[in-house]
Amino acid sequence: MVLKIFFPQCCNKADSGLLVGRWIPGQNSAVVLAVIHYPFIPGQVKQYIHKMRGQSGVDLTVLGSWSMPKEGQEGMESFLRDLSTIFPQGQWLQLSREMGKIGFRCHVLTRDQSGEKDKVIFIHYEQRKVMLSQLHPIENGVPDPQTESQLPQVFGTVCQSEPLFFLDKYDDSPVKLTHWQSEGREGSIIVELMKQASTPVFATLYVILNVRPMRFISSKLSTCVQLSYRTEHLQTVCSPTRATAHNHFMRKANIFVSFFVDVSLGLLLVSWMYRENRIGKLANTLVPAADHVAKELEELLQWLMGAPAGLKMNRALDQVLGRFFLYHIHLWISYIHLMSPFVEMILWYVGLSACLGLTFALSLLSDITALLTFHIYCFYVYGARLYCMTVYGLSSLWRLFRGKKWNVLRQRVDSCSYDLDQLFIGTLLFTILLFLLPTTALYYLVFTLLRLVVVMFQGVVHVSVDFINSFPLFAMGLRLFRSYRLAEGVKFRVLCEEPGTPLHLMMDINPLKVSSVVQTYRTPTYSCYPKDSWLALCKKLFLGELIYPWKHKTTKID
Repeated sequence: MVLKIFFPQCCNKADSGLLVGRWIPGQNSAVVLAVIHYPFIPGQVKQYIHKMRGQSGVDLTVLGSWSMPKEGQEGMESFLRDLSTIFPQGQWLQLSREMGKIGFRCHVLTRDQSGEKDKVIFIHYEQRKVMLSQLHPIENGVPDPQTESQLPQVFGTVCQSEPLFFLDKYDDSPVKLTHWQSEGREGSIIVELMKQASTPVFATLYVILNVRPMRFISSKLSTCVQLSYRTEHLQTVCSPTRATAHNHFMRKANIFVSFFVDVSLGLLLVSWMYRENRIGKLANTLVPAADHVAKELEELLQWLMGAPAGLKMNRALDQVLGRFFLYHIHLWISYIHLMSPFVEMILWYVGLSACLGLTFALSLLSDITALLTFHIYCFYVYGARLYCMTVYGLSSLWRLFRGKKWNVLRQRVDSCSYDLDQLFIGTLLFTILLFLLPTTALYYLVFTLLRLVVVMFQGVVHVSVDFINSFPLFAMGLRLFRSYRLAEGVKFRVLCEEPGTPLHLMMDINPLKVSSVVQTYRTPTYSCYPKDSWLALCKKLFLGELIYPWKHKTTKID
């Protein structure tokens, strides 16, 4: 059999002593975690190992001896070999190394003190990286089943042995060890900030936004949805519960970094907006821009009331629809001019909302866009309803000519016999609707195109907000600057292969792919816009079904 010994690189130059680690059951493998230096008292070593077992939950034991000969320690190797009787176990490793050489000499003793001749492979690993990394399953490829079952145990053993690394060779204690933190302890990457502060405030906001009237209003406004979303996120970050699981910790860290970047970008936007009186310039531009849009819409309606593109329209219906929409534009322009003295003040206070984050400012921009284009939305709804009634009326009357009808209870088309009066009235209605269809379809087409322009702009804004909310910035930072923290597997390279000595391999960590990082650690968003396919969207547009500006969570209201 082949004996695999996972040996930490930080212990290559450790002083002579005892090897502390764990035997992996059923794998004929050993994981070395630390070296206890000489001098030591075996009884104190036993007590320390027992204490570490209780704190870490890992079956720690003394694996064997480690010998690094120095001047005045000629009998150290034989002394350490004799300790195998004090620490009884299945196997006892005797490792020794000469200064200036890479390879080790290894001798394995069993309980009857007979030397084993099994092949030994040393796998060197960087203990710090293995402890801090999180092993992910391999997506592509066919891994070795034995290695696939062994690696998680190696990573888990090193990670769970954190209490063992609190004591090092510089501490004033009976037991002195060498491990990855012997040269100084590394601080944590991110500190859980604001654990106790602000939690009641965010909880109060969350309750207010979930009251029934406020819930209805907030579900229609992107600003309220974003505020509720950030409130829930801040509750997660400020929770006093410690993040013990890796996924919980990564979610907290991603939310914290996303919120920090969001607020930073918002403050930059505020500093830019309130410099050089840009708010006043924007306010002075807004009303003339609204007048220009209204003028263009009036010209468009005048064009539709004539003979657009040489088409022959129904004169009476064309004049009614044109004057109806012109009256709405007149009402809208009167409303804009009535609000014009307060526009600059409104924009001044709205600009301060960017202090809550760039996503909050973008959500507010989407709501302002919906408010400023409300007349376009009304035109679209009127045209869509009229067109939809015409299309469904023609469809129902066409079934009447074929002796069919729609069965509402069974949701299917059944045969039906009609008398002469019903067929005559149906023919008259079908003729009227058919000749009115080009006029209604043209108005519907024009205002649908205008509505789609507004929806596309709002869609770009919401995609930007969802990107900032969900993109795992912390996980991506780990992948770029500390790629070993997110491991997908390992690879081995040969360090030393000499005749008569064990094979020495170096275990390097394969980082997780960038696409896998985004897919694994992406923060779920509350974007519940209808996920319609292009075919479903085209069907809705063709039948005249409405594309609502607000969000639907489960049911569609038509």
